[in-house]
Amino acid sequence: MIRTAILGASGYVGGELLRLLAAHPQFAPAKLFGDSRAGQAVGAVHPHLAAAFPDLPIEKFENSSLADVDLVFAALPHGHSQKHAAAIFDLGIPFVDLGADFRLDDAATYERWYGHAHAAPELLGNFVYGIPELNRPAIRNAKAVAAAGCYATAAILALKPLVEAGLIKPDSIIVDAASGVSGAGRELKESTAFNTVDGSFAAYGLLIHRHTAEMEMALGGTMLFTPHLAPMTRGIFATCYADATAQSDPLDVLRAAYADEPFVHVTADPPATKWLSGSNGAQLTARYDARTNRVLALAAIDNLGKGAAGQMIQCANLMLGLEETAGLTSAGVYP
Repeated sequence: MIRTAILGASGYVGGELLRLLAAHPQFAPAKLFGDSRAGQAVGAVHPHLAAAFPDLPIEKFENSSLADVDLVFAALPHGHSQKHAAAIFDLGIPFVDLGADFRLDDAATYERWYGHAHAAPELLGNFVYGIPELNRPAIRNAKAVAAAGCYATAAILALKPLVEAGLIKPDSIIVDAASGVSGAGRELKESTAFNTVDGSFAAYGLLIHRHTAEMEMALGGTMLFTPHLAPMTRGIFATCYADATAQSDPLDVLRAAYADEPFVHVTADPPATKWLSGSNGAQLTARYDARTNRVLALAAIDNLGKGAAGQMIQCANLMLGLEETAGLTSAGVYP
């Protein structure tokens, strides 16, 4: 078995990683780190995992704790992976990071969007941006992958083939997207409390949401992105618009681009977040509107699946030469 360590094991993504690892044929969680819950058993922190991991504790992290592991998953707040990346590289351990620290390709862009200087800019070039459908060959040869953000994953999957085919103008893109509350993390906050979110729909992060930088990097254009908080636990739904370069059929382009992809399903029907819950799948559709000469593209994913833990495992499978789909499914849980 391949022994894994999870940094940030006490959060929602850490719990989702553990749930998926319980079904993985070759990955096994050997070390779990979550400083705020150190000393507690997994079942006390994630009750739904108590039966799967009855004796596994959560520990306080030290760099020396990684000596006996084969693979590191990090699900830490931005700024934290920078503190540990060099030590992980020194150990030669494959590293999949979900934090934003190493997603962008230059330190100036990071500082522009995150408001502080990057603490390890010399390591940025060591990471491959982690969307397998875009960067599969590079991920296969990588020792370190920065898994994409949840909003960015949805929008990029919907738009990248259209940009590459020349169907849309990259500087005209607008993305409106909504996330389930789990995307805000496990920390208790008034803005994500039940009484605040239930029965409501609200925009946030106007003009400054950090996933904008990832989208612009991947799509090669300047865009307007507005995120929203939806009254649901899981899911991302992205509605994307762009000026068309000519009359086209974007649905055919998406179908051709993803015809052989195990986790991306292109459909004529509008997708819905419910169909992806608990999966590593993505559902896409697109339309050309002759009246406005614009293209509409829609994407739905599970923010904890393809938007986080599922994509991390998909990347790790590629890095270690395993079957890409191992431990993952494109089928959602319904109802």
